[in-house]
Amino acid sequence: MGPVSFSRLTALLLAACATTAGGQATQPSPAPAAAVPDSRRVSFRWGERVPLSDGVSLNATLYRPKEQATPAPCIVTLTPYTAQNYHGTAVYFAARGFPFLVVDVRGRGASGGTLRLFAQEAADSAEVVEWLAAQPYCNGKVAMWGGSYQGYNQWGAAGRHPPHLATIVPAASPFMGVDLPGRSNIRNTAILPAAVYIAGPALQTTIMMDGALWSGILRDRFVAGAPFATLASAVGDPQALAPHLALWAQHPAIDAFWDAQVPTQAQFAAIDMPILSITGLFDNLQLGAIEYFKRHRLYSTAQAHDRHYLVIGPWDHAGTRTPRPQVGGLTIAPAGLLDLQKLNLDWYRWTLAGGERPAFLQKKIAYYVTGAEVWRYADDFAEIPAETRAYQLGSTGNPDTLSAPGTLAPGKPARNAGGDRYVYDPADVSGADLESRIDPSSLVDDALIRARNGKQLVYQTAPFDRATVVSGFFKLSAWIAIDRPDTDFQVSIQEVKADGSTLLLATDQKRARYRVSNRKAELIRTDKPLRYDFDQFPFVARSLAAGSRLRLVIGPINSIYSEKNYNSGGDINRETFADGAPVTVRVIHDAAHPSALAVPIGRPFP
Repeated sequence: MGPVSFSRLTALLLAACATTAGGQATQPSPAPAAAVPDSRRVSFRWGERVPLSDGVSLNATLYRPKEQATPAPCIVTLTPYTAQNYHGTAVYFAARGFPFLVVDVRGRGASGGTLRLFAQEAADSAEVVEWLAAQPYCNGKVAMWGGSYQGYNQWGAAGRHPPHLATIVPAASPFMGVDLPGRSNIRNTAILPAAVYIAGPALQTTIMMDGALWSGILRDRFVAGAPFATLASAVGDPQALAPHLALWAQHPAIDAFWDAQVPTQAQFAAIDMPILSITGLFDNLQLGAIEYFKRHRLYSTAQAHDRHYLVIGPWDHAGTRTPRPQVGGLTIAPAGLLDLQKLNLDWYRWTLAGGERPAFLQKKIAYYVTGAEVWRYADDFAEIPAETRAYQLGSTGNPDTLSAPGTLAPGKPARNAGGDRYVYDPADVSGADLESRIDPSSLVDDALIRARNGKQLVYQTAPFDRATVVSGFFKLSAWIAIDRPDTDFQVSIQEVKADGSTLLLATDQKRARYRVSNRKAELIRTDKPLRYDFDQFPFVARSLAAGSRLRLVIGPINSIYSEKNYNSGGDINRETFADGAPVTVRVIHDAAHPSALAVPIGRPFP
């Protein structure tokens, strides 16, 4: 096994780093010898200054069509990753008639001020939009572009309603409190290489991309039982490296601090412009991107949400800008390799310049079905599943190994008196070395699940007798009893093919103290079973092959890439091995406690 690929891992939290410059921007295809290269069709100005109302000025790089004679619609993106990272994208759009401005956010590149991750971008982005609209080369129509942090900035600006913002195209946009700084209030150690990546005014790309370095650092911390609060100090001065970490630690649950970093209900209601949202089936920040789409449709007018389109492709985080034929070991057919730069360009021509609507956008939601390798369309998520099928968890012995799993089946479940059980000991670090050598972005490597035999619970369906489409959102309702005040659970769902190979379809996780709500911690004071609803699985769209099964795995989160829960109910940010104790977890499935996996079954293909 090779060193860990951090191209996906670092995107787990800061949504930024997953790529090098080439992954963030799509260069046009090589031109025929007689054609003029795009770079020769643009004029370039480095060091443009954008003044803000509080006296800070931001550094920007401006790309304009070389032969521009009249004002034109403009595009802008604001980034903490320095403007040069988007040179290819800027050249592409400017060469096709749209002046493009790339702006370094506060504290990055040559911009003034101090970087405060996410907290200041909404106001600054809105001001930049209005500054750009007033420039002589702009006709007053401004669009935004970008993914990840740049997608977040677009939603922030839209929430402030700058008068000249005409459209946004946010891709892979993190939604604070949904997928950042961690799903279900469980934080990820990938923030460490991400923090180093943007420490200081310049990017630390080579350092951040050294997977062997980071997996080794995280492994050593995990084995030593170092508290999460000391994460940044593993490689330097925490205040110089990641001052936001200490602030985030003061808000372990979703509260007003996180609410203030996304549009309010009133702001969503007032967003009335064409929007093209983009995410991927394997995008780590898919939940956030879809949350924006759902909230905008929920709170805005019918006219506004009728102009909001969503594309869910067979892509990981970086692929939402540059699709690739391989994602986590899964091969994507040519139909899934959508030219997203061209789609963006067609969108801008439609919304800014009176062109035709992109033909690809047949309905409000376009989603790709892997396995069948085709695009499907719907106007609402509710239309996508043809039915939701409940598979009851069942067992007659303790299903804690892959070789003797429990069952997932419709109807009355097989009952195991006392429930199925596993023990999670936070002092167990036996899997750290293996995990540090496995690519965490792989969708097809189940070595870790195999290595955790006896420490998790496994349930499987019977083989499907025909190809079966699964499209929509899984939901697991499980009755779980624990004998400690708190613990963390991870649930994963795989396709197990007839030949035994696997494909990871979706995961969800939950911290017991947030069983009822991610806004309020309530420690568990009983060893009786309580119902846990795992309802934050990402959207899936997969045609399962005939002979395949669905496998459900329920277990602890005991990973070098995650904050560790020591089961004590204390301050997880500061706990160590000394605070920990084993927890026995029981999953109950009987008439009074019907634990079941809801599976969204899509329309079959002809």
